[in-house]
Amino acid sequence: MKLETRPGRPLRGRIRVPGDKSVSHRALMFNGLGRGEARIEGLLDALDVKATATCMRRLGVHLARRGEATVVRGLGGALKEPTQVLDCGNSGTSMRLLAGLIAGQDLFAVLTGDASLNGRPMGRVADPLRAMGARIDAREGGTRPPLAIRGGGLVAGAYTSPVASAQVKSCLMLATLGAREGTLEFREPTRSRDHTERMLRAMGVVLEERGDALLLEAGQVPECRDVIVPGDVSSAAFFLVAAAITPGSDLVVENVGLNPTRSGVIDVLEAMGARIEVLDRRDASGEPVGDLRVLHSELKGARVEGDLIPRLVDEIPALAIAASFAQGESVFADAAEARVKECDRIAVTVSGLRTCGVEVEERPDGMVVQGGGFSGGSIEAHHDHRIAMAFAVAGCASGGVQVPDASAVATSFPSFSELLESCR
Repeated sequence: MKLETRPGRPLRGRIRVPGDKSVSHRALMFNGLGRGEARIEGLLDALDVKATATCMRRLGVHLARRGEATVVRGLGGALKEPTQVLDCGNSGTSMRLLAGLIAGQDLFAVLTGDASLNGRPMGRVADPLRAMGARIDAREGGTRPPLAIRGGGLVAGAYTSPVASAQVKSCLMLATLGAREGTLEFREPTRSRDHTERMLRAMGVVLEERGDALLLEAGQVPECRDVIVPGDVSSAAFFLVAAAITPGSDLVVENVGLNPTRSGVIDVLEAMGARIEVLDRRDASGEPVGDLRVLHSELKGARVEGDLIPRLVDEIPALAIAASFAQGESVFADAAEARVKECDRIAVTVSGLRTCGVEVEERPDGMVVQGGGFSGGSIEAHHDHRIAMAFAVAGCASGGVQVPDASAVATSFPSFSELLESCR
């Protein structure tokens, strides 16, 4: 799949981006574990979520299409031992959350993925799961997939994560739901996205927040609940940036999830001078939702660091594109976590910006981008969907951008190219 974007036309009209990937994964897993039956509307139809669905089926969960909805029949807290390897494809969320789900069950399963996923670190979930009593074998000293997990008999306790990570937090929460005894007392440096807490509370699971700790008692079984999945703010981010940097643009992105632990990209764009208006704020299945109107703006540089990073770590490539069209200098710091995504997003973003004529300095935990110099060019996405889409939207306001291999876009946003052309 090749992406090629040329300048010349503003972005106008009203569009909808696909369902939120994080919410989609959780709606399948939590309802699959739960007691009863639920309908999921707006489930993301992309490879990452399909991988989760396939894995849940192999764990005994019944999934079926009913009209536009996906119906999940839960297993009441006891999953079935799979007879096949669980293939997570390219989805780190699938692997890390399923590791916790499986560790809490009295069964054996093997989690694997594609070459990219099997090269990503899993020690941050495997080590605390081992401390709870799970037996996990893996490559490279127990840190790299495939993960062979013998679950059951876990004891929950206190754990302080060295990084703010919703995947680590959710993994340990799922393991605790199946644990034999104990209470998870989870802490992290700053608060990560809270989709798991919102959804589990809606499913009747008792969670307590005490100071900086999240407390969850072992052995609880969620009650299945219908879920309406909002549009993914991470997918909307590419269109917000595209409209902000392209002269004459006036675009509305409808039905976007505005969870405050995820919406840092909007805060940063507004700090850069982007004109973004939230229309028709509402609630969908416990998640705040709204329509975002964005107009072309004269952007200025900004600092992106500290507590903002967990709220926008996936949007760093898109924000780096915005920074390259802004006036002045933008600094991205405290973002070393972006180096262990589908690729090293700091290094790959810096390389792409330089290819396109931008002056940029790479730093261990981020980059410094000098605005005003994006000329366009051909860049390598390194099998990363967010890199491919970020540079593609830059072509709307430059000399054009080509991404020769953008096949990874199918993992989260298969309709990206068609949707981008539909509003130009």
